[in-house]
Amino acid sequence: MSQRMIVPIDHGNRNMKTEHEVFTSGYVESDCKPVMGDYLFYNGKYYILSQQRIPYMKDKTADDRFFILTLFAIAMEAKRSILTPDTALQVELPVGLPPKHYGALYARFEEYFIGRGRQRFIYKGTEYSVDITRAVAYPQDYAAVMTQYGTLRGYGKLIAVDLGGLTLDYLMIREGKPDLSVCDSLEKGIIQLYNKLLSRLANEYDVILEESDIDSIIRRKKTDYRAEVVKIVRSEVKTYVEDILGTLRERGLDLKSVCVAFIGGTSELLREYLEGSDRIGKCIFIDDICANAKGYKLLYELAEKKGR
Repeated sequence: MSQRMIVPIDHGNRNMKTEHEVFTSGYVESDCKPVMGDYLFYNGKYYILSQQRIPYMKDKTADDRFFILTLFAIAMEAKRSILTPDTALQVELPVGLPPKHYGALYARFEEYFIGRGRQRFIYKGTEYSVDITRAVAYPQDYAAVMTQYGTLRGYGKLIAVDLGGLTLDYLMIREGKPDLSVCDSLEKGIIQLYNKLLSRLANEYDVILEESDIDSIIRRKKTDYRAEVVKIVRSEVKTYVEDILGTLRERGLDLKSVCVAFIGGTSELLREYLEGSDRIGKCIFIDDICANAKGYKLLYELAEKKGR
């Protein structure tokens, strides 16, 4: 028995996202069966998800690491379906790339997933038989905005800004269509802020923070850190936000004259600082971390309907 599944996946450098699942883009490989943890057994190797992410990869087809992560994502989504042990999955993958890299890499990224034949693996004690029959790539950010099309369709021009862990991506959308001539991917993600803060506080105050501690201070949660540490964190965050908005202005983007759609969890984390800046006029926040993945599926299904 076979079953068709559409599994949209957002292959982030920091996190992998499906419609329902989020996990760090990293794993540990082993020849030995793990004593603990949820593992994937594939081609004679054991793979255990890790909080240590894979180093930044512009071209994710360079090796099989993102393919292994894709198998994890498919298994997680398949777990939500009622499957008999002998079910063979015919999987279709709507995926995406940063707008800046889309034109150069989309064909290679689609081909990366298909033509491998049937893949057999075990995840959480269940054996899976998966054939990836189709992969279609879409521009990131545009996909996320399309999940809010009903709210945003009234804007003739809109700038989508996706602030991630490693990169700051932006894309102009005109009359509901992506303008790939006005987009870029800049290495100005929030990890740059984390690294600066962690180094400064360790050198000046001999304080060792984790990224989650910085997030707690940004969210104004109660912490045990001294007032001067909290003050430095908030000051550096404000400077970081003003710097990235200044960078967008230098790129010729007038954030005060058009609607800006901020995408992702990092934008939501910095929402107080973004909304408090006088460099921005009208803005909305698409804070669903899975918005791109959901948008890929939406665009895929719309294309299917048009093709019928």
